[in-house]
Amino acid sequence: MSFGIYAAGYALVIVGLVYGAHLLHVPAHWIVAGAIVLLGLGILSGVKATRQKDPS
Repeated sequence: MSFGIYAAGYALVIVGLVYGAHLLHVPAHWIVAGAIVLLGLGILSGVKATRQKDPS
């Protein structure tokens, strides 16, 4: 699985959660903070999931 596909899927999830939070009238600064945290988690998990094994 390529990192680009993984990142695009995770970005779609983040957009959906941000939209849902907006509909629930969550304050904007909490939405931004949550999106930044989710973006960091998405990058970490994407790199972990798509990293190639080191040759021995």
